[in-house]
Amino acid sequence: MLLRHFTFPALVVIFSLLFSAAGTAWAEAPVSKSRLGGVAIGGHDTVAYHDIERDPQANAIEGAKRFLVEYQGAKWYFASEESAATFSADPDRFKPAYNGHCANALSLGEGLVRTDGETWEIFGDELFLFYAPRGRVRWLEAGDAWADYRAQADAAWAELSR
Repeated sequence: MLLRHFTFPALVVIFSLLFSAAGTAWAEAPVSKSRLGGVAIGGHDTVAYHDIERDPQANAIEGAKRFLVEYQGAKWYFASEESAATFSADPDRFKPAYNGHCANALSLGEGLVRTDGETWEIFGDELFLFYAPRGRVRWLEAGDAWADYRAQADAAWAELSR
């Protein structure tokens, strides 16, 4: 094993560096991204959600690797150069709430659940993603009370994204 060739003090330094690097990765709030490749929200164009038909809900727009923006330790794909530039100019305006983690899971206290960008809704002017359609339906059926779910999700996000 390779570690046998290091002295104890060297191993302490190596592991300290590894753990400090891992801490740096969490310095920014975690993004819902693939484990392999680090692609955010299933590779969907987060800007395009704001322009597509909502009722009935249309499919999310796939991004392309050639329109890549790296942000918050994730790869964000876009359908066009214009969309990528729009995001780059104001990422906080266009990134999904909770960095793409499931809004419904957070509101129910289920933790950070990754999404693939397929199930979504715009509430107010903000994009929310859901792990499954039933979470989206729960928020829609709440009417104006979706804001209560949002408050619960916000509290969970504040705790989990530190």
